[in-house]
Amino acid sequence: MPSSPNSNFAARLVDRLGKNSRLIEAASGKTLGAADISRLIVGFAHRFLSVGLNPGDRVILSCGVNAPSALAYLGAVYAGIVPILLDERTHHSGDLVFARAKAKAAWSLKPLRRDWVHNHGLLPLDGVSEPDSPDSLEPAPRGKDDLAVLMPTSGSTGIPRLVMVSHGNLIANTEAIIRSQHLATDERAMLIMPVSYCFGASILHTHLYQGGGVVFDSRFMFPDKVIQAIDHHGCTTFAGVPTVYNILLRRSNIRTMPLSSLRRFLQAGGALAPESIEDLRNIVPNANFFVMYGQTEATARISCLPSEQLKKKLGSAGLPLDNIQVRVVNDEGQEIENHDLGEIQVSGPSICSGYLDEPEATRSKFSHGWLRTGDLGYRDEEGYLWIKGRSSDFVKTRGYRVALADVEARVGAVPGVGECAATAVEHPEAGEALALFIVKEDVDNNGAPLIERVKQALPSQWTCASVKVVSELPRTANGKIARSQLQTLA
Repeated sequence: MPSSPNSNFAARLVDRLGKNSRLIEAASGKTLGAADISRLIVGFAHRFLSVGLNPGDRVILSCGVNAPSALAYLGAVYAGIVPILLDERTHHSGDLVFARAKAKAAWSLKPLRRDWVHNHGLLPLDGVSEPDSPDSLEPAPRGKDDLAVLMPTSGSTGIPRLVMVSHGNLIANTEAIIRSQHLATDERAMLIMPVSYCFGASILHTHLYQGGGVVFDSRFMFPDKVIQAIDHHGCTTFAGVPTVYNILLRRSNIRTMPLSSLRRFLQAGGALAPESIEDLRNIVPNANFFVMYGQTEATARISCLPSEQLKKKLGSAGLPLDNIQVRVVNDEGQEIENHDLGEIQVSGPSICSGYLDEPEATRSKFSHGWLRTGDLGYRDEEGYLWIKGRSSDFVKTRGYRVALADVEARVGAVPGVGECAATAVEHPEAGEALALFIVKEDVDNNGAPLIERVKQALPSQWTCASVKVVSELPRTANGKIARSQLQTLA
C-alpha cells in the first residue's frame, strides 16, 4: 500500500491545532499559540532536512521538560525523520544505544559537547529553528506502518531497548486515550515529565491533538511552584507517577492552594496506594482521578480506570482502551477464565512491532500480534484488570523499571557479599522500593559496615527500604531464588 501524507502523525496533529492550542513555559511565562506551534514544527522539519537528513534517517533528540524539545520531536516526525528520544540528563551515556540507533545527527536545546558528537560521528544541532523561507513545507508522506519514533524503555542502568513506534501506533493510542479521558478542546495539561518518557509524550500528544495546550514545568523539586503554576495557567490536567503524588501529599501545600480549574489527575507508572488516591480526591473534589496502566511497547496506555469507578474498583488497572484486546494466559499460553491468575497479553493497533535490531527480544515479547506484558494479573467478571505481580522480576521505583538481576549483580560485587537476592516492597514515596537479603562471605563479622557498603553501592534512584543479613537465601527445589518467600521475609 502506498504511503499517505494523511498518516503522518505530526501532520495530523498540526491540522488539529485550534484557538485553545498553547505551549507555555511556566517559569518564564513564554507562550506559543497555534500559529507559532505550527510554524516552529515546520521550522524544525526544514532545519533537519536542510542539513542533509532525509526521510527515514534518524536523529537523537536530547529532551528536557520544555517546549523546544516537544517541537523538535514533532518537527522530525513531520519531516519523516525518525527521532530517538533520550532524557537530557542521561543522553551522554550508553554508547551501545547510539551504535544500535545508527543516527546521523543529534539535537539539544543547549550546545552539545563537540567531543561527544565527534566520537559518535553525529552532526551536532542545537537551538530553536524557524523556517528558512516563508514557503510552507508539506509533511513527508507516511503510511500507518512506517516508523515514526524510537522510544526508549524506562530501564535501569542497563541499556534501554528502543521500541519501534509507528505513525499508526501514535494515531490509534492518542485517539483512544482522548476518548477514555473525555478530553475537550479547551484542555490544558501541566507536564512535568520529558517527552522521552512515553507517559510524558502521551500527555503532549493527546492535549495538542485535541486542540488544547500544554504547560511545561521542570521545577517539581519545589512542588508548590508547580501547584501555583497549575492555578495561574488554568490547567485542567495534571499527570504523574506514584512518587509525584506522594510528594504532593507529604511535601507541598496542596491542601491550602485553590485548584479550581483542575478537571483530572492522571496516574500511571506503578501502583499508588488507595489511601493516597482517596486523599487527593478529598483535597481536590472537583478533579476526577484516572488510574492508568501501560507500557512503552504499547505506545503508552493499555487500560484506564474511570474516576466514577474508583470506589467500586479501587486497586484495579481499569478497562482496556476501546481499541485494545486483552487476554490472560497460563504458562502454556492458553487463555484462562476470569479471576484466574496468569500473564496479561494485549493486542490492537497501538501495539508496536518490536525492538530495533533485537530480533530475539522482539520474538520473546511480541507473538502473532500479541504483546506479552510480563505482568501477572486477572480479569474480573466485568472485564476489569487487576495486576498482582510481575513475571519478569523487576521493581518499578519512582516511575523507572529496575531489573532485580541488575540489583543482585551490583550488590554481589560488593566485597564481603557472598550472595544477594532482591525483592520489591511498597514504599510511601517511591511507589516500590528494594528489599535486599545478603549472605556474608565472613560469617563472623557483625554485618553493620557491610550493610553501609551495600547501600553506598546503589544508585540514588534505586530506592532501598532495607538490607538484611541472612544465613542463607530461600530457594526452590531446582535451586532458583524463591521470590515468593522473599516477599514473606520482607
